[in-house]
Amino acid sequence: MRYNRLIDTFLGLTTYSLQNHLRTTVKGIGQIEIDELYIGLDKRGCHYAIPVQAKGGKDQIGIVQTTQDIRFVEERFPGLRCRAIAAQFMDRQVIALFELTLDAAKSA
Repeated sequence: MRYNRLIDTFLGLTTYSLQNHLRTTVKGIGQIEIDELYIGLDKRGCHYAIPVQAKGGKDQIGIVQTTQDIRFVEERFPGLRCRAIAAQFMDRQVIALFELTLDAAKSA
């Protein structure tokens, strides 16, 4: 994904990988792991923090990790917009990318 700049293409941003396999903590949650963290910039100069969760085989994308990723960005990068991404590695070298958000109305 990094080598082929798939996150850039998918989001229409210029992104840079800040760290992969980030183990950290979030207040009220505890320890979390982010598969890869990107920082991005759009054409207007807006900055983004982009946590990526990657799943392969029978592993599934879940709301728990997505919530943790978004809460991490809110805590550590309050001045940046969060664009949480999930990558599902499939058969025949296919990668499905999803941008994930939390719907406050449904989570209340």
